[in-house]
Amino acid sequence: MSAAARPPAGSRARVVTVSDRAYRGVYPDRSGPLLASGLAALGFAVDPPRVVPDERERIEGALREAVAAGVELVVTTGGTGLGPRDVTPEATDAVLERPIPGLAEALRCAGRDAVPTAVLSRGLAGTAAGTLVVNLPGSTGGVRDGLGVLAGVLAHAVAQLRGADDHGSVPGHGPAGTGG
Repeated sequence: MSAAARPPAGSRARVVTVSDRAYRGVYPDRSGPLLASGLAALGFAVDPPRVVPDERERIEGALREAVAAGVELVVTTGGTGLGPRDVTPEATDAVLERPIPGLAEALRCAGRDAVPTAVLSRGLAGTAAGTLVVNLPGSTGGVRDGLGVLAGVLAHAVAQLRGADDHGSVPGHGPAGTGG
């Protein structure tokens, strides 16, 4: 990835894994660490993933905490399917102020050729305050496909949330991503 495609200096990301079984320790969280590693490779400072159960209030709380902390990006993994406890989109919708439907659609389309059921993901994407919020499926394959889509848009999205114009300049800060 070129330096021009990296997010602005100091950009932080948070990963929230939504899984009853990982939360209870039935099995280790695999998608969260993979997602955190991928976001770090894209230039974000990322803390270890936070694992929450498939409970709307807990998911919504984790998202609101990230927004309140001023994190530029929060990405969830898990809870986007059709199961009765898959409530990540509903929790996310309660937090979002501005939806980004094109990003959610691109994420669904990314894996559909290899995994036709990828189109069943109900994940959302949008913004809340200055935070970009994105839902990914809970599988490692879904996370890999999602990172492939996000890699091409995150730097621009975060720069715009920080006030950059269409040319990447943040008023008073030089070109986006240069810190100067």
